[in-house]
Amino acid sequence: MTSRSNLDQLCINTIRTLSLDAIQKANSGHPGLPLGMAPAAYVLWTKFLRHDPKRPKWFGRDRFLLSGGHGSMLLYSLLHLTGYDLPMDEIKRFRQLGSKTAGHPENILTPGVEVTTGPLGQGFANGVGMGLASKHLAARFNKPGFKVIDDYIYCICSDGDLMEGVSYEAASLAGHLKLGNLIYLYDDNRITIDGSTDLAFSEDVTKRFESCGWHVLDVADGNDLKAIEAAIKAAQKVKDKPSLIRVHTIIGFGMPKQGTSKAHSDAPGTDAVKETKRNLGWPENKHFYVPKEVSSHMRQAVKNGAKLSRDWDKFAAKYEKAHPELGAAFRQMITGLPADWEAALPKFDGVEAKATRAYSGDVINAIADAVPNLIGGSADLTPSNNTFIKASADIQAGRYRNRNIHFGIREHAMGSVMNGIALYGGLVPFGGTFQTFSDYMRPAIRLAALSHIQVIYVFTHDSIGLGEDGPTHQSVEHIAAMRAIPKLAVIRPCDAHEVREAWRAALKRTDAPTAFALSRQKVAVIDRKKYASASGLHKGAYVLAEAETKAGKPATPKLIIIATGSEVGIALEAREQLNAAGTPTRVVSMPCWEFFDAQPQKYRDEVLPPKVTARLAVEAGVSLGWHKYVGDRGAILAVDKFGTSAPAEDVFRDYGFTAENVVNLAKGLI
Repeated sequence: MTSRSNLDQLCINTIRTLSLDAIQKANSGHPGLPLGMAPAAYVLWTKFLRHDPKRPKWFGRDRFLLSGGHGSMLLYSLLHLTGYDLPMDEIKRFRQLGSKTAGHPENILTPGVEVTTGPLGQGFANGVGMGLASKHLAARFNKPGFKVIDDYIYCICSDGDLMEGVSYEAASLAGHLKLGNLIYLYDDNRITIDGSTDLAFSEDVTKRFESCGWHVLDVADGNDLKAIEAAIKAAQKVKDKPSLIRVHTIIGFGMPKQGTSKAHSDAPGTDAVKETKRNLGWPENKHFYVPKEVSSHMRQAVKNGAKLSRDWDKFAAKYEKAHPELGAAFRQMITGLPADWEAALPKFDGVEAKATRAYSGDVINAIADAVPNLIGGSADLTPSNNTFIKASADIQAGRYRNRNIHFGIREHAMGSVMNGIALYGGLVPFGGTFQTFSDYMRPAIRLAALSHIQVIYVFTHDSIGLGEDGPTHQSVEHIAAMRAIPKLAVIRPCDAHEVREAWRAALKRTDAPTAFALSRQKVAVIDRKKYASASGLHKGAYVLAEAETKAGKPATPKLIIIATGSEVGIALEAREQLNAAGTPTRVVSMPCWEFFDAQPQKYRDEVLPPKVTARLAVEAGVSLGWHKYVGDRGAILAVDKFGTSAPAEDVFRDYGFTAENVVNLAKGLI
C-alpha cells in the first residue's frame, strides 16, 4: 500500500507530468508554473477547496482563479484528475483547434474555469470583485445560524501578475475593504521570460502588500506540503484582511533548466521531457500516465463535492423555510432579475432638457429597488457620472450590504473588479468614469466581452461637448475603439427616452457587456408623440423623423441624416430647414451599431434604403467606421482631430456641429 506522503508525491508528479506531456505534444505552452506550483495547488485542491466537479456552477462553492493563466495546464490537470468534464482526450488536444484546453483558460469553454485569464493581473483583480460580491451577498442574506454565503476566493498569482499595475490597484482596494475571504498563493519563483525578476522588479513584496492592508505569510519551500497547509489554515483565521501567501518555488521544478527563464515557456523538447521524468522518478516512456491510486485518490473530489453541494442545497432550503421572504429574494438574486422589473423604468414624459448622464442617474434610482441585483459606482467621479444609488449608502469595510462602490481613481481595477462581481453570480455590476478614461480599463472591457458576462459601463462626458477641460479629457476616438471590440454593445442615446431603453437593453443582455456613451451637455427634448418611439433603440437604428414635403406631408427621402447622441437634436433642426427648402430629409437615430448590424437585411434596407445614396452621418467623434453606413456617395461630419478647451457650445460651433453647417453639407450631397 502506498503511504500518504508517497501518494501525495505521486499525485503531484502526475500533475506535473500531465502538464509536461500536453505541452510537449502541443509543442507550445508554459511548463514552468505547473511544475513549480503543483504541490501548492495539490494541497489547496485536495484539502481546502470546496467544489463539486459535476456541478461546476454550484453557488455555494469556493472560487479558484489562476491569474497566471499561462500556466493553464496546471488547472487543466487538476480539473481532469478531480473529475470535471475534461477527459484525457482534451488534455491531449491542448492548444488545438476546437479543444476545451485553450492556451489560456476561458470560462466559456472549459467546465470548472471560473474566469478567463492570460493578460497578467486580470485574475488577481477579478478575485477582488468576487470577494466583494461574496461579502455583499453575505451581508444581505446571512442570518444567525444561517451562513448561506460562506466561501473563500483562492487565487494563484505570479511575479508577472504583481508587476502589472492593475494588481496594485486591486490590492489597494481589497486591503481598504478588508476582504478577509481572499487567499492568494503567490508563485514567488523570481523568474520571468527575460530572466531574473531583479532585472526590473526588486521591491519588497511583503512590505508592499502589508502597506495595502494585507496579511502576508511565507512558505520557504514550495515543495513543503505541511508548510503550505499550515499557511492556508492561518490565512483562513484572518477575517479582516486579505491574505497573500508567498510560496517560494523553483520554476520548472525537475526540468534540466529548472530555475531559469528557459523553463518558463515553450515545449522543453523530447530529451528534456525524459530527463525531467527521470528527475521526478517517473517512467520516462509513459505519456499522459495517471497511476490508478492517483486517479482513485483525486476522484474522491466527485463524491466529496456531491455531498458538499447536496448539503448546501438542504441548508439553503432550511434557510428559505426559516426566512421565507429573504429566502425568496436570495433565490431570485442567484437566478436572474425579478420578472416585473421593467415596470419600474421611468416614463420621462414632459421632462426638462438635461444631459443624458443625468437621465441615466434617474433610471438607476428609479429601478434600484426593482432590480436588487444592481450594484456599482464610479472611479471617483460619482457626482459627474450620476452613478449613486440614493436609497443605499457606501460599501465600506464592515458595511458590505450597501450598494454604492467607491472604486477610487482605479479605472483598470474597476473594470476587472466588475468582471469578478459578474462572474461570482447574482449581481449585475455597473461602473462609471469619463469616456476618455475607458482607455485605462480597455483590457478588462475586452475580457468582459470575451467572457460573455453582463457588465454595464456608464461612460459620461462622451465628446468634445465636455468643453473647458480640453482635449486631454474630450473623448474623440474612444467610441470607435470600443465599437471595435466584438460582443460589446456601445449605446450612445440621444435623449431621456433612449437612455431608458439603453438601460432596458443592457439589463436584458445577460451574456455580454454594454457600454453607454453619455453627454455632459444638455440634449434636446424629443417629442415622442411627434417622432418615433425610442423602442427603436433595440434594433440599433430607426427612422426617428420621416422626410416631408414643404407642406409637411410624408415624402420619399432624397437625403438621410444619420446621427447619434447629442447630435440627433442638430440633425432634427437641419431636417426642418431642408424639408422647408424642398429637400425631403429623413433622420435616422443610430444609438447602437452592434444592434443594427445584427438586424435582418430587410430591416436595414428599410431604414437606409439602398437607392437613397445621399447620406450624411453626424457624430462628434472620429469618422472611422461610418463609411459602411453612408457609402461612397455620402459624407461624414465628424471630429478627426483632437478637441480644444472652450465652452462646449463654442467648441461645437467651431467644429461645425450646427444645424446650419449640416444643411450646407447636405445640400452639397444633393
